[in-house]
Amino acid sequence: MKFENANVLITGGASGIGKIMGRMALEKGAKCFIIWDINAAGIEAAREELSSYGKVKGFVVNVADNNVVKEMYHKTVQECGDIDILINCAGVITSNKTFDLQTSDEILRTININTIAPMFVARAVLPDMLKRNKGHLCTIASAGGMLSNPKMSVYAASKWGVIGWSDSVRIELQEMKSQVRMTTIAPYYIKTGMFDGVKSVFPILEPEHVARKVIRAIEKNKTFKGIPFGFHFIRFWQTVLPTRVFDFFFGKVFGLYHAMDNFTGRKETAKA
Repeated sequence: MKFENANVLITGGASGIGKIMGRMALEKGAKCFIIWDINAAGIEAAREELSSYGKVKGFVVNVADNNVVKEMYHKTVQECGDIDILINCAGVITSNKTFDLQTSDEILRTININTIAPMFVARAVLPDMLKRNKGHLCTIASAGGMLSNPKMSVYAASKWGVIGWSDSVRIELQEMKSQVRMTTIAPYYIKTGMFDGVKSVFPILEPEHVARKVIRAIEKNKTFKGIPFGFHFIRFWQTVLPTRVFDFFFGKVFGLYHAMDNFTGRKETAKA
């Protein structure tokens, strides 16, 4: 899928890799970078920052509210035209508490934003793409949706869910013989502030690097991309080794199961 002359809608596009991908899309000749975010001040700041690269439009949208999503989709199309590329990037992690200490509000908020919201947004956009037989949907999931990790059980569940949904839609589109494409992305921890405090023996990813990989995956119509590629080797050993052996080496020796011990996260996330 080409970004040139495309309307690119990115949820959570006012900050982090969402904003970076928006800039990269404009650099590649996108017609308009459309931001859907809940942070009005962040939208305006991103618009001012990126307006020199091309056309930027922003809309305050709670992507977890289906009625709002449907209303704002129609408004977006009226003001900007058809959506060619959708990148579901909005996400949240509430804490590093064990599951027994999670509140019902934290569980609902995580599942609503990470799992249900991408479905709402894609369901709004997809019918028009199918009519045109053209478009691209991209879901930013997480490596946490493929590898169980303590102190992030609800987050992991939300990402497991969105990966299963996203890849199932890919197969549905394939069975329809549609030219609409679906890409699922599963990155490791990224230095955006969302995972502040995380300690890892494996390098925490740079936002620019991840954004570039996502853009390339969309351009090449990749169906699935884990970032970094080495993460797939962990998945391989997960299937080969007995659970206790895997837990010992990757959980204890490499410290994957303690990465969230000192997690603080982005402070303003709790207020958003």
